[in-house]
Amino acid sequence: MPGKVNPVMCEMLMQVCVQVIGNDQVIAFSGALGNFELNVMMPVLAYNLLQSIALLTSGAQVFARRCIAGLEADAAKCTNDIERSLAMCTALAPAIGYDKAAKIAKLAHETNRTVREVALEISGLDKARLDQLLDPRSQTEPGAMGGPGGG
Repeated sequence: MPGKVNPVMCEMLMQVCVQVIGNDQVIAFSGALGNFELNVMMPVLAYNLLQSIALLTSGAQVFARRCIAGLEADAAKCTNDIERSLAMCTALAPAIGYDKAAKIAKLAHETNRTVREVALEISGLDKARLDQLLDPRSQTEPGAMGGPGGG
């Protein structure tokens, strides 16, 4: 398929994690087989622990270098996705009521418009108040909306 990018780095790291989880099971079971402070399973326990450390070290370094380094978010797309998210209506409910917020969500979905566009038309709130309510940061930062922890 032209232009296809294989997610081999993600798959590699998943394989590392699966092996480490398996090694952890061997370590746990080996530790349970110790008798009278003499654990004959210590060699297999140590082997699996050291293998896990080496795999995690190498896997994390390769993943960081070949997948994470240089990765940047597309800020414009993220902003657009947030504006199109029907979950934004949740922030409107305390101000205009659940039923009206649900109506805005349904209409935004049906007309392929943003919550902000529809809310400006039918919520009865002015643009400044809508901008305040629909600020994504206030919905994602602890205490920003007056919930537990301040605000």
